[in-house]
Amino acid sequence: MAKILTSSQLLGEIGEAAARLRFLSIGFQFDGRSRLEAGIDGIAEAMDKGRPMARMIAVQVKAKESGNYASENERGFSYLLTSEDLDYWRGSNLPVIIVLYRKSDETFFWHEVPSGITTGERRLHFSKEHDVLDVKAVDRLAALAVPKSGFGYYVPPLGGGEEALVNILPITLPPEMFVATTPHNGRKAAALLLDGNEPARFDWVIRAGTFWSFHDPRASPCQHIVDLDQVEAIETRLLAHHEDLDEQNNFAFLLKKTLQHQIRKDLGWEKERKLFYFRALKANESRTFFYEASKKKADAEVVNVKRSEKDQKGVEFVRHHAFIPRFERLQEQWFLVINPTYFFTTNGFTPHSYPHALIAGKKRMDNSASLRGQVIMWHRFLTQKERKGDDLFTHGTDLEPRLSFGEPPQIMLETSVPEDVWGTPKKKTEEPNNQERLAV
Repeated sequence: MAKILTSSQLLGEIGEAAARLRFLSIGFQFDGRSRLEAGIDGIAEAMDKGRPMARMIAVQVKAKESGNYASENERGFSYLLTSEDLDYWRGSNLPVIIVLYRKSDETFFWHEVPSGITTGERRLHFSKEHDVLDVKAVDRLAALAVPKSGFGYYVPPLGGGEEALVNILPITLPPEMFVATTPHNGRKAAALLLDGNEPARFDWVIRAGTFWSFHDPRASPCQHIVDLDQVEAIETRLLAHHEDLDEQNNFAFLLKKTLQHQIRKDLGWEKERKLFYFRALKANESRTFFYEASKKKADAEVVNVKRSEKDQKGVEFVRHHAFIPRFERLQEQWFLVINPTYFFTTNGFTPHSYPHALIAGKKRMDNSASLRGQVIMWHRFLTQKERKGDDLFTHGTDLEPRLSFGEPPQIMLETSVPEDVWGTPKKKTEEPNNQERLAV
């Protein structure tokens, strides 16, 4: 009787051959093992531009003809390892990955197998975005082969670079500023302005009896807190480029107060966490900011109302886009450092009593694209007056001195940054409906 190869055997061979071709196409060697293998089909070796690096990864290929994986949806699925396979792989002196190949749509997904002697999770959760076996995965794969003990080992970037956006905006300062003597300290001066009949303004600093501001105090309510006969206009660079550290700190504080005055109509200041956040226009109502991204129009829901799942009329919390500002001087240039974050309220106006868990949960969902989008959004917000010619930051006059912001610098990285480091969930990717995406 003639021997017959079963469809399962043929599919296994096809899967290993397909996986070998895929590894070769992304720059890895792949050597299959003999028919005596008990759970590892081959060894993948990292290469740097064709040069083998002697850094190995054990690979087990699981192939299927067609059909869905367990809990599969458009974002991911799960895969249950057998206890026997897991016990075998845990003893490996090489990192072990499992590669899932589906012949019907020629898809390849990979995942590292839990290692060590602990009882780990048998069910692996695959993301269709982050766990594809393609050229974007080569640096993550190569990183698996880095020794976990000793002094470490450098694996050069293998997957090509990417353009990175630096979260700093260069500042163009007004050419002149005003200094004056004052008999008041900062607290007393603020109290006098608040008690006055005119709208108070606080884009100034007072240190050791000296008043600093970019606006002329003689033409504002600040005339009541300075010695008018001692007001003097000087070149901004004389104080902006001062070598004394205390003077630099005073100038950075003035920049923060000036920015706070410019954007007061649209952004609030949260004193405890020292951040700016988008104001809500009405209670329990979302707010959208429209702007132009790189080459197309975009929008971001900068105030987002989270409705209760049980009662759509109820509100669980309101999330506001925010950023923590920091002013730094590099050489002869001042920069605004933007650290995107979020501010939570109960209705758009009352601060939330327990924001920390909400912030941590949202930031776990942020990836490099969303953070890049937020930096671009904040730049567009801070510069829209120059681009549109409207009166966003000031009230009543275009002659008022103000800070201007340049484009965030871009640099070319040698390698792309794996999404893992941006907080992509390592588990429970089978629950993608809980993830939220920034509309930028």
